[in-house]
This record gives sequence, structure tokens and C-alpha cells, in this order.
Amino acid sequence: MSRFSLRGLSPARAWFVLGLIFLYAPMVILIIYSFNSARVVTVWAGFSTKWYGELFSDNQLMSAVWVSLRVAFFTACTAVVLGTMAAFVLVRFRPSRWKTAFSSMVTAPLVMPDVIIGLSLLLLFVAMANTLGWPQDRGMVTIWIAHVTFCSAYAAVVITSRLREMDLSLEEAAMDLGAAPFKTFMTITLPLLTPALAAAWLLSFTLSIDDLVIASFVSGPGATTLPMEVFSSVRMGISPKVNALATLIILVVSLAAFISWLLVRRAEKRRSNDLKALKGTA
Repeated sequence: MSRFSLRGLSPARAWFVLGLIFLYAPMVILIIYSFNSARVVTVWAGFSTKWYGELFSDNQLMSAVWVSLRVAFFTACTAVVLGTMAAFVLVRFRPSRWKTAFSSMVTAPLVMPDVIIGLSLLLLFVAMANTLGWPQDRGMVTIWIAHVTFCSAYAAVVITSRLREMDLSLEEAAMDLGAAPFKTFMTITLPLLTPALAAAWLLSFTLSIDDLVIASFVSGPGATTLPMEVFSSVRMGISPKVNALATLIILVVSLAAFISWLLVRRAEKRRSNDLKALKGTA
């Protein structure tokens, strides 16, 4: 009998626990040190919440947070729309060489280095400014366009996988009963795609708010995202305000994940109850 099983823990579970510790221990340490009263983050000098107050009084950092949230919101919404359109082309259109080329173009940002994407978009914006006079200054709009460029690829992949699994007979039955294509899409297709759309939106929002490299190329003096602000401050020494900000982000993400889990669990329980009721009536 192995050493782990003697202690009531199998090797697989032991490696699983070690993996969780490896992933979440740095976050726990970060949260603890966000309440450190010392300015030096590596030295514990007592419990204090003053860095949270200084975080909200830092106008430059809060402005970067607001810029990142706005860019991420509009990026996620646009990426979901474009990703849905691309997914329908990839799944519902008949195979052809043009479809293969389109599929390659859609998935290219997934494997393209961020430095290449950022540099190419920078050259594009400079050329457009010289020839068309737009954009005159790089800022939120150029960051939004750049983020939509690669977030749409991720959204298309997520929505495509869901669209391939859908049963076309449901849509065909709705249209056989007299429903117009638009009504069929709104009442049948869209509700079935809702989980994939939500996942694509959250993924695009996360990727946009987390991006540093591409935003560094296409941003201007008037638009600084949160990763850019944090990176510039870290190079001059880690401020405890960054720990406080990271703790708040972890809290918000954890609450969102917990609420999503509750909603999914409630939906699954309702679906299982409906199936039991159908079996009982049958």
C-alpha cells in the first residue's frame, strides 16, 4: 500500500491538491499582503487597510481601471457579434476554398504572437492617419479595434463549437410550422447559443482587460489601460496599492464565478425536474 493511501489520500488526489496549492497560494499571499501597513511589500509591519483608501484616491490608477473596463465591455460585445457571424459562416455554409481561407483568417490571431499583431496594427493606424487623416491620435478607439481583432477569433471558436453540436431539426421544425427565419433565430437558435455567447463574452472581456502588449503598441498618451499602468508602476517598485487592486479584482471574479455556478446549478436542477415530470406523465 502506498504512502498516500495510508494517509487516506491517493496519489492522484495528492497531485491535485498540490496543483491547487501551486495555483492559489500566490493569490492568498497577495491578498494577505494587501493589508500590510508597510510600504515595502516584502516586509510585514502589521494589519492595515490604508492602501485601499489610497487606491481609490489615486486618480491616475482609477482612470486606467475605467479605461480598461470600457474598452473590455465594448470589445466583448463587438467580438461576440463578429464571432457569431463568423461561426455561422464556418458551420452553415457549404465547404469551398473560400471557406477554408476564411477559416484560416479567423483563427490566425490565435497563433499569432501579440508583438506581431500590435506592430502590424500600429503600422496600419499610422498609414491610415497619413492617407485618410484618421485616426489623428491613438487612444481608446484604436485599442478597441485592436482588441476586437484578436478577441473575435476566440469568440468565433467558442461559438463554432456550440453551433456544431446544435440539432438542425429544431430549426427546421420551427420553420415547417410557419416561423420566419428571423423568428426561428430569435426563439430557437439564440436561446440554444446563449451559454456559448456568454462564455465568449466573458472570455473576450477577460482577454481585453488583461492585454498589455498589443495595447502598448496602439495606445496614445490620452489612454492608458490598467495593465499598462500596473506594469509601469511595478518597474519602479511594487506599490501595495497594486496588491489592493488585485485583491478587489480577485474578489469580483470569485463572486461572478460563484453566481454563475449557482445559476447553472439551478438551471440543471430545473431541467432535471422537467425531465422527471415528462417521464411521469408519459
